[in-house]
Amino acid sequence: DDGELNGRCSTDLSYCTSSLLLSYFLNFISAFQLLNIMDFALEHSKVDGTAVKSNIRIIPTSGHASLDDKALMAANQAARDLFSAKLDTHANAALYKERVLPTKSIIEPGALIVIFESFDNLTFIYAKSGEMFQNRNGRFPHDDFIGKPFGSVVRSANNQGYGFVYLLKPTPELWARSLTHRTQIIHELDASMICHYLELRPNMVVCESGTGSGSMSHAILRSIAPRGKLFTYEFNEQRVDKAREEFKKNGVSHMVEVFHRDVCGKDGKGGGFNVGYHHAHAVMLDLPEPWLAVPHAAKVLKKGGRIASYSPCVEQAQKCITALKSMSFHTIKTFEFRLREYYVDETELSSPPKEKRPRMELNEMHHVAYANSQDSTQKHETKLDKEENDSPTTTNDQSKDDTKIGKNMICTRPFTNMRGHTAFLTFATAGNSAVNGKESLVVEDKEEVSG
Repeated sequence: DDGELNGRCSTDLSYCTSSLLLSYFLNFISAFQLLNIMDFALEHSKVDGTAVKSNIRIIPTSGHASLDDKALMAANQAARDLFSAKLDTHANAALYKERVLPTKSIIEPGALIVIFESFDNLTFIYAKSGEMFQNRNGRFPHDDFIGKPFGSVVRSANNQGYGFVYLLKPTPELWARSLTHRTQIIHELDASMICHYLELRPNMVVCESGTGSGSMSHAILRSIAPRGKLFTYEFNEQRVDKAREEFKKNGVSHMVEVFHRDVCGKDGKGGGFNVGYHHAHAVMLDLPEPWLAVPHAAKVLKKGGRIASYSPCVEQAQKCITALKSMSFHTIKTFEFRLREYYVDETELSSPPKEKRPRMELNEMHHVAYANSQDSTQKHETKLDKEENDSPTTTNDQSKDDTKIGKNMICTRPFTNMRGHTAFLTFATAGNSAVNGKESLVVEDKEEVSG
């Protein structure tokens, strides 16, 4: 019985499960070889079954529920949970020889390089032998980049080598600052808060509506790597094609599928996310009318899944909140985040005054603040004229003596500009969905993504 299992074999069951986990992680450490441009990207395999090199197999059990069979069934279930690949969102660990990140620190042909030109100017290239990169600092052959480690400084081939650039390793933040903005992008501050409040973790399934320039997509992909899946939707066909091309070049195309689709349904085709009922762990909306997509998001979100909406105007956030409440979402919160950077440098400051300033009595302060403005102004002007006429003339020697000695100190001051634009981020948690029953949504080409 259950008491016998808990009393007699809890140690055996824990040992079996612990051995299973230990075997999995030992193989996990020694199994992957990452061959993609982005460090967080791993190739996927649609091969079903358990990991081949783990030496763990599903062992048949007898029909009667003996004590040994119960322990064996628990071990089998743990193996299924760890190694089964029923969906295309999982990878087969047996296909990779090592799993050390990052594996690529040397620039190779075809690698994505973020080029640091100046403090506020970044661009990117894909290294290709025989190509040339040119900017105001000079000409830089791609052959000078290939074979060097990321972070290197490369001198220009002309101008006597006075020009130089830094070769930076790509990250979602650097990619967002260097890419061509096809739409207004979500900067790193809002992107980091979205990933945090969506509670994104590795191997999750996420739906994103409003692909745009793809900056937010790369931030999501890093959070759900190595075996997660992103389904991103864009109504503009040109932006869809460009996003697919960039995902492929950046080595993350196996983790993302891009659809030309209006999830709001304003095109008369019904809209919605074509990934299956209660399939996604999180949904990200970057739309002009997000409230139209909320009912579709409620269908695809798992219970307890998170949703985020990015809206420039507070009226959009208000309508979105109303739609979220009507679809049984709870824990609804709206934030506005601003990033303020500070400049730190050594500067010379004059010494503070050493003489005490005369203390003004309370009645004098009251008189200055509330006296008749006309009379006080005339008296003040007369007093200033008298003091100016009575004050002695200072000599050059006296002015030199009064000069305050400066001191070098490390000081900070805020930048006058703050990167990013004002936006309201609304987050909520999916509760008991208003949509009952299990249904399957189909893509436009009639090929079902998942059930």
